[in-house]
Amino acid sequence: MITTILLILFYLAASALLVFLCYRFKWMNKIGAILWAYGIGLVIGSLGLLPEGSEKVQSTLSDILVPLAIPLLLFSMDFKSWTKLAKTTFISLICAFIAVIVAIVIGFFIFRNQIPETNKVAGMLVGVYTGGTPNMFALKTALGVDNNLFILAQTCDMVVCAVWLLVILSVGQRLLHLILPPFKKSELKPKAFNLVSEAEFDSYDGFFRKQNLLQSLAALGIATVIMAIGVGAMSLVGEKSKMVTVILTITTLGLAASLVPWINRIKKSFQLGMYLIVVFSMAIASMADIKIIFSAAGSLFFFVAIAVFGSLILQVALNRIFKVDADTTIITSTALIFSPPFVPVVAGALKNKEIIISGITVGLIGYAAGNYLGVTLSYLLEKFL
Repeated sequence: MITTILLILFYLAASALLVFLCYRFKWMNKIGAILWAYGIGLVIGSLGLLPEGSEKVQSTLSDILVPLAIPLLLFSMDFKSWTKLAKTTFISLICAFIAVIVAIVIGFFIFRNQIPETNKVAGMLVGVYTGGTPNMFALKTALGVDNNLFILAQTCDMVVCAVWLLVILSVGQRLLHLILPPFKKSELKPKAFNLVSEAEFDSYDGFFRKQNLLQSLAALGIATVIMAIGVGAMSLVGEKSKMVTVILTITTLGLAASLVPWINRIKKSFQLGMYLIVVFSMAIASMADIKIIFSAAGSLFFFVAIAVFGSLILQVALNRIFKVDADTTIITSTALIFSPPFVPVVAGALKNKEIIISGITVGLIGYAAGNYLGVTLSYLLEKFL
C-alpha cells in the first residue's frame, strides 16, 4: 500500500516539476512537457528502476487520467465562436478533415498486413491529426491499443511532425505561394471571437493563486462527476464497446458542460487537463519495452509519414480548387496536426498574426471532433482486416 502511494506521488510530483521547469525555462518548453515525460518514462522503465508490481499502478493511472483530462480540456471551448469562422477558413477546415481521413485510409490499405491492429492505429492517427495529442491518448484508451504500439506510434508522430514543422517554418509559405493565392487580410474578423488567448495554452502563470486554484478544483470535481457518468454508461453496452462508450460519453458531456457560462469561464481548466496528460505520458512510457518499440518502427513510420505529408498534399490540392490562400492552408494544417499551442509559433513565422484566432478556433474544433472521427474510422476499417 505504501509503495503504491509513493509511486503515485512520484508520478504526480515529477510531472508537476516538469510543468514548472517548462514554464520557467524556454528551452525546455520548446521540447514540451509531454515529450520530456515520455523520455523520462522510457528511461525509468528500460532501466528497471521501479519496484515490482508497478504495472498495476501504471495501468490504473493510465485508465483514470485520460477520461479525467478530456472534460477539463473541453470546458474552455466556445461553440458560438465556431459559427463565426471566415468562409475561407471553414472551407480549409473541411478540406483538411477530408485530406487527413483519405491519407490515413490509403496508408491503412498499404500497411494493414505489416502493422498489428492497423485499424486502431488509423483511428489514433485520425484523432491526433484532426485534434491533438489528448485525442490520441483518449483513442488509445477507447480502442484498447497495446502500450508498446502506442508509444511507437507517438514516437513516429514526433519525428515526422518535427520534419513537417521544419519544412513549414522554412520554405512552406514560398512553395505554397506557387500553387495557392496569397492571404487577404480583409477575410478575417478577429474581434468577433471570444476565445482563450493563444498565450494561455502553455501558461501556468497564476495557476496556484487562491482564486484560480479553487476554480481548478471545482473544474476537477465536475470532470470527476462526468467521468463517473461515463463509467456508469459501460453497463449499458457489450464488453467490446465499454471503453469506446466511456470516452465518447465523456467527450459529449464535456462539450455540453462548456455551454454552461460559469464552467466555460473557469480559468486554468485547460492547463489542469494538460498536466494530467503529462502524468499519463510518464506513467504509460514507463510501461513500454524500448527494444520492442524500435524493432517495429519501419512500417509504422511510413504510415505516419503518409498521414502527415499525404494529408498536406491532398489539402493543398483541394484548397487550390476552392481558391483557399496559402497562409490559411498552413495554419489550418498546423492547428489540426499540432494543436492550438503551435498556431502562434507558425503565424509568427508567416509574419501574419491575423490568422492566429482562426487557427486556434480550428484547433479547438479538432479537439472536439477527433475522438468521434477516430472511433468511427477504426470501426469501419476493422472490416477490411
